[in-house]
Amino acid sequence: MKPPPPPMEIPIGSPARIQKLIASQSDPLLAKEIFDLASRQPNFRHSYSTFHALILKLGRSRHFSLIQPLLSRLKSHGHAVGPTLFSHIIGIYAHAHLPQKALNAFHTTILQFNAQPLPKHLNLILQVLVSHRNYLRPAFDLFKSAKNRYGVSPNTKSYNILMRAFCFNGDLSIAYHLFNEMFKRDVIPDVESYRILMQGLCRSSQVNRAVDLLEDMLNKGFVPDTLSYTTLLNSLCRKKKLKEAYKLLCRMKVKGCNPDIVHYNTVILGFCREGRALDACKVLEDMPANGCLPNLVSYRTLVSGLCSQGMYDEAKNYMEEMMSKGFSPHFSVFHALIKGFCNVGKIDEACGLLGEMLRHGEAPHVDSWVEIVPRICEVDETVRLGSVLEEVLKVELTPDTRIVEAAAGLEEYLIRRIRRTSRVS
Repeated sequence: MKPPPPPMEIPIGSPARIQKLIASQSDPLLAKEIFDLASRQPNFRHSYSTFHALILKLGRSRHFSLIQPLLSRLKSHGHAVGPTLFSHIIGIYAHAHLPQKALNAFHTTILQFNAQPLPKHLNLILQVLVSHRNYLRPAFDLFKSAKNRYGVSPNTKSYNILMRAFCFNGDLSIAYHLFNEMFKRDVIPDVESYRILMQGLCRSSQVNRAVDLLEDMLNKGFVPDTLSYTTLLNSLCRKKKLKEAYKLLCRMKVKGCNPDIVHYNTVILGFCREGRALDACKVLEDMPANGCLPNLVSYRTLVSGLCSQGMYDEAKNYMEEMMSKGFSPHFSVFHALIKGFCNVGKIDEACGLLGEMLRHGEAPHVDSWVEIVPRICEVDETVRLGSVLEEVLKVELTPDTRIVEAAAGLEEYLIRRIRRTSRVS
């Protein structure tokens, strides 16, 4: 009898084909089976790209226990872990919010492959660790030992990561120490370094030191970015240092940073909050000459500030200017003016504003109706009331309109009219 023919080998394809098959699989465990099947074929050797693709696929699906054996096999194949895979391994654990596994992977990969980490790897693991408050100390320890233990020197970004973390943690003294250490280690700080420390100082209510730091920054030739100025302006306004805030706003353009709408609105709001709406008017008037036009927030803040000080005519002028530029006032702005005019007995102006709202298709708030209807009724001006109500009826009634809630005042008016008519009869 003839011996049976040997079993036919299934052609598995090239390493490049296997890599494409694995990369195209949506099921990570099926991708692993394909990898293992190819591994059992005689004389087959996986490429580095195949290992890379499978490790990423398994890691992103949280099959973490399968990653380390793959790394061991990668080493047995004589491959080194490339910088990109090193970053991806750390990133896999970072995405899963597993800082300890990320730190272990950092140490293990270096020891297992005798890898030389780059500054970007150090910064990546530092960022992962400081995002978890309990790992701030391990991050700091790694930062301090990086040069001697792993041969990688922290750079400006490394310092910034630690400084920001300590500032948010309230450890401002350590952040300051790191900032000063940069100069001793010949690491050049950048604009972000200064901003991080200024933000930390402002959060701890040390705005004067933050302003001093700005001066130091300017003296060293740095040009602060817009966010640095926003931080200082906000803090100065909160501390009611409005004169200093306005001076800083004026200096910005001279120092190479044109103030934008956020900077102007911050100072306008600061003045209005402190009952200095006329100073806020000056800030708004300065804006066009400095290449920045007021926006809806600018006008809304200013009109509200003027109303709160009883300057209703000035507020109305700015609201008209606002509308002439195509901005539609919020109903709260209309209401503040209507209420103000009603309180000082200027019913004509209040009615005019209500009519303006209706012409713009705005639905007056119930509080506006409650303010104006009883006052119209009190002076018994039926012509004016009739004209306003005619405008009301032209507007589609929506749940926001709710004019029926103003009916109490209108009802009282009609009862008085009926009683007077009855007595006359």
